[in-house]
Amino acid sequence: MAIVPVLFQETAPVGHVPQEVPAIGSEGEATSANPVEAPTPPSSPEEGLPIDIGAEQQTVEHNDIVVTARPGHAPGDPLQAVNAQAFAITQTVDKAVVAPVAMTYQRALPGSVRGAIRNFFNNLAEPVAFLNFLVQLKPGKAAETAGRFAINTTVGVAGMIDVARKKPFKLPRRSNGFANTLGYYGVKPGPFLFLPLIGPTTVRDLIGLGIDRMVLPSAFGQPFNQPTYTVPASIVGSLDYRVQFDSQLRELKDTPDPYAASRRNYLEGRQAEIDALHGRTSPQPITRRTLPVFP
Repeated sequence: MAIVPVLFQETAPVGHVPQEVPAIGSEGEATSANPVEAPTPPSSPEEGLPIDIGAEQQTVEHNDIVVTARPGHAPGDPLQAVNAQAFAITQTVDKAVVAPVAMTYQRALPGSVRGAIRNFFNNLAEPVAFLNFLVQLKPGKAAETAGRFAINTTVGVAGMIDVARKKPFKLPRRSNGFANTLGYYGVKPGPFLFLPLIGPTTVRDLIGLGIDRMVLPSAFGQPFNQPTYTVPASIVGSLDYRVQFDSQLRELKDTPDPYAASRRNYLEGRQAEIDALHGRTSPQPITRRTLPVFP
């Protein structure tokens, strides 16, 4: 059923005689006097011109028209409906499986042991950070990253002890990846995605993550390209991530819209990291997966 414009005619007082208006001919003289007739509304809606109001229309009894807005999506999240479903499923799995196992992992291993495991994985990510600092034309940070990797791999017992950040070296850890390089050179994030096993990401970050994960297998081969190593490493890394960010994840769940809060937290944090590469802000911690680069 189309919506048509309705033209209302002003009601004349009782006894009022319509005034005749003389028509003007080509010579500027009055040629005839015909009463001015008001336009007649269309007899049915189908005879009028439809108006596109950008919303769904629903007909109810008595020919009333109810206008309802179409469900939209947040800017940068065209797949919001699918992402929200994936988020809900992930939260269910987290509550039933991941969180209990992660808390067991936390109770079973002392903090010092979990910290050593985290340092080990972070050290394996240093070559990726080194390459991306070079591509970003930041030789100073690249040299510091290479120094951290050399010191921690040797003196730090395969990276389990972060010796490089202490005196006399004082070399801070700086995470970096190909997704950061793309953002540094102006590549937009693209649509937001929430994927099982990966969590919040974007098209740009997903491509960057795939490239990062090819570095160690391509450069060193075994064991980094073997499932016997990558699967246990990914599981342990995921559990450590879950324990490390447990309080922040709880805060997100307590918000009125956990999905929107998770999306905003991720996107703002990622933008802060890229801005930091340009020297505009300082990096801010974000609740995103910071696992080692394994296939």
